[in-house]
Amino acid sequence: MADLLDEEEIEQRRDELGDWEREETEIHKNFEFDDFSTAIKFVNDVAALAERYDHHPDIDIRWNRVKLTLSTHSEGGLTARDFDMANEIEQSIS
Repeated sequence: MADLLDEEEIEQRRDELGDWEREETEIHKNFEFDDFSTAIKFVNDVAALAERYDHHPDIDIRWNRVKLTLSTHSEGGLTARDFDMANEIEQSIS
């Protein structure tokens, strides 16, 4: 089980991520790619990370745009797992 982060920890971790946005108990980011194939490759890469970490984002795919949303549903909010996963995603596209 992961502990919920307090407001200060959430804002600090979100600031470290850069352009991920927060909406209440979630963080999300929109990614844009050149085409559908590249977007799907990105989604497959994220899926592999999610399986490895056993922490799965909500994924919305719209042709060349992908929106990822992270929240620890079992805890009802944001935990370190969400920010760790977001950081891994960022590292994978660098």
